[in-house]
Amino acid sequence: MNIPIDFTWLEATALAIVRITAFLVIAPPFSHGSIPARVRAMLGVGLGLAVSPVVVPGYQRLDTGSFLFAAAGQVLVGALLGFLVLVLFSAVQGAGFLVDTFGGFQLAQAYDPGMNVNGAQFTRLFQMTAILLLFTSDAYQLVLGGLFRSFDAVSVAGMIDLSRPAEVLTSAVGQMLLSAVQIAGPLLIVLFLADVGLGLVSRVAPALNAFALGFPIKIALTFLLVGFVFAALPSVVSAIADEAARLVIGVSE
Repeated sequence: MNIPIDFTWLEATALAIVRITAFLVIAPPFSHGSIPARVRAMLGVGLGLAVSPVVVPGYQRLDTGSFLFAAAGQVLVGALLGFLVLVLFSAVQGAGFLVDTFGGFQLAQAYDPGMNVNGAQFTRLFQMTAILLLFTSDAYQLVLGGLFRSFDAVSVAGMIDLSRPAEVLTSAVGQMLLSAVQIAGPLLIVLFLADVGLGLVSRVAPALNAFALGFPIKIALTFLLVGFVFAALPSVVSAIADEAARLVIGVSE
């Protein structure tokens, strides 16, 4: 019994699977700890088979050493693209961290192994909400679309210019910090003004012990105003997904 095997197709598809799997291990929402590594590997294989018609044409077979070098390059490419997406979506987590810090919840921080986040209540809640919105709004398809288009710019046997990801990463970090402040900005201003008001009351009436009343007041203000932040999160996550897809495509060109 003779079973013909197309080794060109097999090599090209295997390299595509390596890039996609490395991306899924790092990029949200697929990097969530509740998704087993076996499921991510199976998803990488399935997506690699789906893009095989794109990566096979023009591929030339490699010897063993060149193939291993190309596989290592695909791990690096997938990890870089996934890290760019992770940096952008860290803006939502950063906004939650700012809310915890200014709202007085930072003392209750703990490590969440599922989301790989070390933070207090709103840090974890914002991160969980962002992951949920990625799935429910199909925004994850935009992220995967950007990854798939990277195969048009960089073949499975090729390598991206490392100077380009470094430049884009610097811009992404700055954008992440700016986005975090923009998301939580209104709430932070209110909490800051509450601190200023309590300070003035303490100077006018020292016996009132205004700072002892400050903790429940700031907690109540945080719970009251965080609802407005949540109302804006769907549009924020959608915008971040669009920007992540654009960066993944841009860094590959």
